[in-house]
Amino acid sequence: MTTTLRLILSLSLTLILAACASAPTPVGTGDLGVVIERANGTVAVVNTSTQTVLGDIAGLGDLSHASVVFSRDGAHAYVFGRDGALTKLNILTRQIEARTQQAGNSIGGAISQDGRLVAAQNYEPGGVKVFDAQTLALVADIPAEYAPGKLSRVVGLADLPGHRFIFSLFDADQIWIADLSTPQKPALQKFTQIGHQPYDALVTPDGRYYIAGLFGEDGLTLIDLWAPQPQARRILQGYGRGQQPLPVYKMPHLRGWAVAGRQAWLPAIGHHEVLIVDTDTWQEVGRIPVAGQPVFVMARPDGRQVWVNFAVPDYHRVQVIDTQSRQIVQTLEPGKAVLHMEFTPRGEAVWISSRDANLVSIIDTQTLQTLSTLSLPSPSGIFFTSRAARMGF
Repeated sequence: MTTTLRLILSLSLTLILAACASAPTPVGTGDLGVVIERANGTVAVVNTSTQTVLGDIAGLGDLSHASVVFSRDGAHAYVFGRDGALTKLNILTRQIEARTQQAGNSIGGAISQDGRLVAAQNYEPGGVKVFDAQTLALVADIPAEYAPGKLSRVVGLADLPGHRFIFSLFDADQIWIADLSTPQKPALQKFTQIGHQPYDALVTPDGRYYIAGLFGEDGLTLIDLWAPQPQARRILQGYGRGQQPLPVYKMPHLRGWAVAGRQAWLPAIGHHEVLIVDTDTWQEVGRIPVAGQPVFVMARPDGRQVWVNFAVPDYHRVQVIDTQSRQIVQTLEPGKAVLHMEFTPRGEAVWISSRDANLVSIIDTQTLQTLSTLSLPSPSGIFFTSRAARMGF
């Protein structure tokens, strides 16, 4: 081998090694998530394994009551702002990839089973808009018109198997199912007189039942979506019978996290109680007195515990219920204005946002000890990518 050839080979090897050294290390998304920083209009991208903040993404507008859904690969977060903006984030590059001002007042959204459609539920104008998940191009507009010229505020939007979304009309006492198999011509199925003022709803983890909480009366509405002819029926009617309801300082939130094993754990709106419901019979089987008006009642992923936070004036507390003994086993005070809780994918820890303390607490769910805290400006919603694989999230 000539000296020149050796020199060329050596130089080539050096270049190859240099290229390998500079190549970015592939990163998964399974332990990533976002925390809403509502005061700044930013989100913090976080890692649940290292319990660290990776960076911020700014320019997201009014994020009060913002919510998030994730793409199937967990690489993209869709942020629904209260100001009606819908923003697609790449949480790996921490950049905005698309953004649209789709309404004047939005209250959250959902993503379809195949991850191709993103739907936003809106207060102003009342209705649901559906977008292409890649481009955020509008593919369907569904006004919630329940009488000539009258649009209802929409709540309780959730994805169903197939290209379907289900949602409730607060002002119309109705529940609608939109089939987007042909996105340009949504097929609507409407359930009327389902109960007064549905304020939020959940789909059970198997996709069978849709349950809407009612603000205007004691009770909830249930639809068995597997029935040949689904119908809305009341459950837990008059659960507060004989009690004086309290002023409601904050609407409770419902999602599939309320289901633990064969029981659903639900906030009793206007009361200091959590209701326990058998999901086979949909009869009440118990109730737990708690520290205040429950807002989030969330089961740990394995269903062994239920964690509860509260509206004012008790919004500095979090209580932990053991689902076997049905006893409160701990009352925590992680900081003022606890707004949200999110379990890690397998539930060994829970992240809790305390808005007025500018703090996110990470708590071991076995020992109930604080593992770490993160200083974030006015943190509210916490959303981990594990939601991408769960129906109704």
